[in-house]
Amino acid sequence: MTQDDLLARAQAWLAEDPDQETREELAKLIDAGATDELAARFAGTLQFGTAGLRGEIGAGPMRMNRSVVIRAAAGLAAYLRAKGQEGGLVVIGYDARYKSADFARDTAAVMTGAGLRAALLPRPLPTPVLAYAIRHLGAVAGVEVTASHNPPRDNGYKVYLGDGSQIVPPADAEIAAEIDAIRSLHDVPRPEAGWETLGDEVLNAYLERTDAVLTSGSPRTARTVYTAMHGVGKDVLTAAFARAGFPPPALVAAQAEPDPAFPTVAFPNPEEPGAMDLAFEAARAVDPDLVIANDPDADRCAVAVPDATVVGGWRMLRGDEVGALLAAHLVHKGATGVFAESIVSSSLLGRIAEAAGVGYEETLTGFKWIARVEGLRYGYEEALGYCVDPEGVRDKDGITAALLVTELASVLKEQGRTLTDLLDDLAVAHGLHATDQLSVRVEDLSIIANAMTALRERPPVSLAGLTVVSAEDLTKGTESLPPTDGLRYHLEGDYKARVIVRPSGTEPKLKCYLEVVVPVAASVDLAPARATANEVLVAIKRDLSAAAGL
Repeated sequence: MTQDDLLARAQAWLAEDPDQETREELAKLIDAGATDELAARFAGTLQFGTAGLRGEIGAGPMRMNRSVVIRAAAGLAAYLRAKGQEGGLVVIGYDARYKSADFARDTAAVMTGAGLRAALLPRPLPTPVLAYAIRHLGAVAGVEVTASHNPPRDNGYKVYLGDGSQIVPPADAEIAAEIDAIRSLHDVPRPEAGWETLGDEVLNAYLERTDAVLTSGSPRTARTVYTAMHGVGKDVLTAAFARAGFPPPALVAAQAEPDPAFPTVAFPNPEEPGAMDLAFEAARAVDPDLVIANDPDADRCAVAVPDATVVGGWRMLRGDEVGALLAAHLVHKGATGVFAESIVSSSLLGRIAEAAGVGYEETLTGFKWIARVEGLRYGYEEALGYCVDPEGVRDKDGITAALLVTELASVLKEQGRTLTDLLDDLAVAHGLHATDQLSVRVEDLSIIANAMTALRERPPVSLAGLTVVSAEDLTKGTESLPPTDGLRYHLEGDYKARVIVRPSGTEPKLKCYLEVVVPVAASVDLAPARATANEVLVAIKRDLSAAAGL
């Protein structure tokens, strides 16, 4: 677009913007003639997809702001009305990030103006509380304003339908079309009142439901250190632990209260380097049985265990390790139904399910798919997401996952054993399933596109000395999976391995998920098996990076 067109678009946006803060920001850019910055903000619009919206806060259609949110809410309202849901209830939750409360109120106003009923959760609360509230209240849809574990400058908009699950195609495209049809914000009625602000009754009902994940009379002795990572998890998690009768978690004080600046971490994600440093420092002081962390909206749960072999004495468990531990615990408790995971998660879950005689299913990445598995009893994803009570919350839930893993640690503690001991048992029973990830964060999204193109045009024939025996382009779909932008390789040789490459759906990252399976005859073979697995994973990373041109 020409410079005149760009300035005209910016002036038109400025005239409609209801937020003084972003109006002032945009006016300064226009006055300064900041053409490059304006072009970045007006190059298109934030795309509404199955992850809803997520992006950096700021003025313009390529940023998260009140104008973008109002349009998104109006599109969702139009979609619901077109589906015959006029007069239905939309429940809205939000985290403690910058602008979250504003975006939630705007959504309530738009829903009310569109002839729907709207109910706001009473304050910033974990995402699983919102997911629970949808079905508990009989809502036709739900919205959670959150950017989960993204950087402080980001926010997002996650949409659920009345089944309590996040949207999947074709609903995302249909909502996006309704958003695109909105010509002007002046066409969107936004009354000043008319929606309901809920009290604590929904939260209390959620907390009562958390008891359902535990076995009556089970041991409750494990001691924990807990960090909320500057998010909204603390009050709900500590209340759930108190109800359950666990010892009160020792809190990481500097990260206990909500703070949208996330001052103690570079990225508020327990998986990121350094994010758990304060939690490990607290653990060295109080010597608990395990460390638990939630991400800022508390839908994910990270677990760390004592490990004398690592610097600092504490080791973060991989999401796949926690996923296997919870599965083994549920099997021991007599759980029936289907165990499900996404394709990027460890194949160990399938081995556990097969040995236990329970159902097993693999889905595309994301709980929007896992939660829809028929007969689901347990679902997990390697990115620290666990659904342990699908009848209550059809999404990942970091609160109930924390309860269940602490129950497991308590059971093992009574036996003089640890989570690490159980992981060893699973490796001996099913083989050592070692996983790792090659994750490349980019400023220039073309790097991701070029890497995917390189792998499609010149697929590797071997990685780490293992032969690629199958190479699948997942954009074509499979017998059991709908199409998605991804590549999957199965490798064989001295060991079996699997590699999946895909662009992240929520961050500017290329993600490569690696797994190698090393047979283990007895516990004495575990140490050399782990060393071998690590060597193979390092070699796969090296060869895959070269093949992708990274």
